[in-house]
Amino acid sequence: MNKRKVGRTGIEVDVLGVGGAPLGGNFADLTRSDAAGLLQTALDAGLSYFDTAPFYGFGRSERVVGDMLRGRRYVISTKVGRLLLPGPVDDPMHYGMVDPLPFHPVYDYSYDGVMRSFEDSLQRLGLDRIDLLLVHDIGEFQHGREENERHFGDLKAGGYRALQDLKGANRIGAIGIGVNETEICLRCLEIGQWDVFLLAGRYTLLEQTALDALFPACQAAGVSIICGGPFNSGVLVGREMWNYARAPDDIVSRVQTLKAVAADHDVPLPAAALQFPLAHPLVCSVIPGSRSTSEFAGILDWAACDIPAAFWSDLRSTNLFHADAPMPDGNPYA
Repeated sequence: MNKRKVGRTGIEVDVLGVGGAPLGGNFADLTRSDAAGLLQTALDAGLSYFDTAPFYGFGRSERVVGDMLRGRRYVISTKVGRLLLPGPVDDPMHYGMVDPLPFHPVYDYSYDGVMRSFEDSLQRLGLDRIDLLLVHDIGEFQHGREENERHFGDLKAGGYRALQDLKGANRIGAIGIGVNETEICLRCLEIGQWDVFLLAGRYTLLEQTALDALFPACQAAGVSIICGGPFNSGVLVGREMWNYARAPDDIVSRVQTLKAVAADHDVPLPAAALQFPLAHPLVCSVIPGSRSTSEFAGILDWAACDIPAAFWSDLRSTNLFHADAPMPDGNPYA
């Protein structure tokens, strides 16, 4: 698997990584055996970059990821910003969870909260290192304006310093944030030096708003981008979901246009969705989430797909793309 460098660090990640949300039962009914089988498929294919978080299954994802990676060569990212406290939640599906562990999340972006979250993750993973440590779900999208100001204040006053201390002590290799919105990334650039932003759903075949301000700012600051959610919650692989909700009519119309161009060139649209983000030099990895071993096998097939240059040219002519969005020149996974 091709690799790309993370920011100005010495860490390199596979251009195709494994998203760990479904492994914890987020919007997916995976048993532990299912999750382990999916991870084994990825390992057998030669992949070595895996993303997870305490939130995914309230610890389930970190536990199975750690069990499968222990003793192997790997690059792993996990997240801070939530602590898991004993006691189950009343309605797991309110959090999008299927059969989570009996904990409930509490937001904490303070110095002590980040430090405790890091140590707790090491315990759940059963690993002695974390390569990329990301601040999870900071921003108004998650918290609303007033609540986010409090959380951002905690991050600015202490949480960021905790990340810097961990990196300075060589306990982690890179720091960043993992979010669904661009504005908070720009705000974070004002409070410190980051290595990578994991941005879900904001640089895809359906949306390139990150090119307006965020990507130029990241280029200047030496910050790489990991693209999560390349299928925009599934609408680009034939499902009805877009950004965690039912796709509105305008999105459905855009998808139909993309599908028509793909059909003209006999190109699977999901293959184009996987390969498109990596045409931008800031993007170091794309990390789709899979709900089964067969789905992940399909992702590997899409990554290996050879897409003709004429397809990308015709896609550009639809006028659905940002003027500054580069199109792939060959298969970035090959």
